Amino acid sequence: MKVGVIGLGIMGSAMSANLAKKGFKVYGYDVLPKARAALTRAGGAALASPIDVFSKAKIVITSLPSAHALEEVCKAAEGRGAIVIETSTLPIEEKAKARATLKKKGITLLDCPLSGTGAQAKAGDLVVFASGERAAYNKARPAMKGFSRDQQYVGEFGNGSKMKFVANLMVAIHNVSAAEAFALGMKAGLAPETIYKVQAESAGTSRMFQVRGPMMVAGRYDEATMKNELWLKDMKIIGEFATKLGVATPLFNASAAIYNAAMAQGYAKQDTAAVCAVLEAMARIKR
Repeated sequence: MKVGVIGLGIMGSAMSANLAKKGFKVYGYDVLPKARAALTRAGGAALASPIDVFSKAKIVITSLPSAHALEEVCKAAEGRGAIVIETSTLPIEEKAKARATLKKKGITLLDCPLSGTGAQAKAGDLVVFASGERAAYNKARPAMKGFSRDQQYVGEFGNGSKMKFVANLMVAIHNVSAAEAFALGMKAGLAPETIYKVQAESAGTSRMFQVRGPMMVAGRYDEATMKNELWLKDMKIIGEFATKLGVATPLFNASAAIYNAAMAQGYAKQDTAAVCAVLEAMARIKR
């Protein structure tokens, strides 16, 4: 099966590599030459433009950093009958505009955000929140299975993004919660390695504690699975969505202050687990 991937960042590159490993013929594009080179090393074929990707594959995955990037891809898209698996975290209104643009070209856009970090993406440990036309989902699902462990069809277009907002609200809180727990334990004299080993099996654990805990133990955040600067874009979208619905999110709002502090302290391009470093500094913990 031929699959195109447009956007070869942390998530897109991981999805491409897993698809190639499972025998899919992968055609990809990214604005960065080094990202295209990485795809080639992973067994895919790097192409010169989004148009070239659509010319090679009827199933195309988009993993993009902004609504503008999605808009540009939609302008370039060609290929009646193609299906786009749109995995980015973007405002629903922007995805709806993209869907309308592609529909005029005979291309179906599915709203399919992902649950999982970059590290989980590398391991194929992603969950797809798929929404949109059911027939198109059925055709595209084999490709989704190539890079994820589970695919959840959640109904009409936009429901995938709504489910992603719910998931990322919890991720934002749980990540800071894990960091806060490490800071408390270390200030009390416990070794971070021991905190992780014991609490990862306790009633208080979370997937974020398990996934990002090792980075917090090491105090190293350079190998980002989600950069703080990109995460704040996601949080802004979720916050505006909640405000529009009139839903109070006090814990989410409280966690946002810690991510903003991480940005201010120079962790913009490092993993969101760096909130642990912020809380360690606040507690005057010295390693």
